[in-house]
Amino acid sequence: MACTLSSGRTEPCKDVVGGLKNVYIINFEAQHYSPTDDSSDSSLEIKGLSRVGKSANDVQAYKFELKGNSSYTENLQASRENGTLAFEQVLELQLKKLTKDSHKEIKALSFGRPHIVVEDYNGNLFLTGREHGMEVTGGTIATGTAMTDMSGYTLTFTGMERKPSQFINKTSATELISVSLSNAKITVDDDDSDTDLDP
Repeated sequence: MACTLSSGRTEPCKDVVGGLKNVYIINFEAQHYSPTDDSSDSSLEIKGLSRVGKSANDVQAYKFELKGNSSYTENLQASRENGTLAFEQVLELQLKKLTKDSHKEIKALSFGRPHIVVEDYNGNLFLTGREHGMEVTGGTIATGTAMTDMSGYTLTFTGMERKPSQFINKTSATELISVSLSNAKITVDDDDSDTDLDP
């Protein structure tokens, strides 16, 4: 396995902003995302998820619009003693307004471990929980105290993966943004040539 650098990095321009715009939640299925069988495709094309009783790529994504204090952070968990490295993916969501329908969805999210695509305000989309899914590890359902306090949900999703979250190719991202992923293929930008590490 190659552990050597292949390029450097220059100081970027001040042309980016922080914050999350949307998340797209995909129910976890027994068949995980997998790279394309075409070994010449170094970008690793995600085939999609096969749903029980459905054909391949018959997948539904659910869009959650965000505005406010939502964030995504990735923590590197390394141990020199054990020779191990994992990427802890942490997604904090703030969803305003309590509703009966939202209660139902929050319950389903809390019981499951979905794949989540995160979209930031710079037009980047990242796939989180690719192999193992994202688990709800905390959160609140709160009315607030003062009339101007937030009434709604805060959720913390945590995932642990062998690789960092991957960028979704801009060309195929349009399929995701349309929410429905029926018969769609999503490609991810992956410069990692160590194919032995791919799921």
